[in-house]
Amino acid sequence: MRCTVLLLAALPVLGAAPPELRLLEWERGIAVEPRGLPDHAMFLWFYEWNMFEAMSPGEHTPGNWRLERRVAADGRRAVVSGPGLRLEMTAVADGAELRLEVTNLTTYDWPELAGIIPCWNPGQQPGADPTKRAPLNAIFADEERDKTFFVSANGLETLANRAIHFNQRLRPLLDRLSPNGTFAFSHKWPTSEVNAATGILIRESADRKWVTGIGWEDYLSVQGHNPWACMHACIRVGPLKRAEKKTVRGRIYLFPGARTDCLQRWRRAFPEGSRH
Repeated sequence: MRCTVLLLAALPVLGAAPPELRLLEWERGIAVEPRGLPDHAMFLWFYEWNMFEAMSPGEHTPGNWRLERRVAADGRRAVVSGPGLRLEMTAVADGAELRLEVTNLTTYDWPELAGIIPCWNPGQQPGADPTKRAPLNAIFADEERDKTFFVSANGLETLANRAIHFNQRLRPLLDRLSPNGTFAFSHKWPTSEVNAATGILIRESADRKWVTGIGWEDYLSVQGHNPWACMHACIRVGPLKRAEKKTVRGRIYLFPGARTDCLQRWRRAFPEGSRH
């Protein structure tokens, strides 16, 4: 199987320009860091999980982060590559723009619900292996679970627990697959009755002065608050027949501002995705 990810340059920045961002390698992927503010860094674990037959047979299977990583000396571009995967990133003033190209190299067709989950997080939780290179960034940890948000049909809502919020457009397919909403992952991510209306997750900093987010124009679900203070915006890569390709655009945000600022930038970049 093969998937290629391209992260390209982005939107105009609204308002005052934030500190310049740079890309860094870390243990499981690429970090995004405002220059001069290492305690504001966020970490992209690419990637952690497969959903509904994507990449591997099964309803919920592990992804592969043990991939080659190369970062340009100026920190503006990075490449993650391995068997069946190539991820390119370009830093921009308020984050990074993403473009994901997936090729189905398995021996079967992927269903409409197939998805892969990258993890956007502030690093390790306290007590984790201290030798790892991603320390906990307390600025975006959200231990109180009152600073992380998804978008429902009613607008921004707090992501207060580990429940999974599925794409409202895909919910009928999921209900037919499991009328009671129980899946292989439900013991850790129970199905919420509240659906997601767009594919972005947003988190404000502890002092509410900074905001970060990750989103995809075609998405399966949003979920978070796992042991690494995670934000899981699941990329929908299905339906995809054997040997066919699919492209999905996305976005990472990290800039001084509030959740409403982040959502505004997302909607300007992805008006179609915001109506899903």
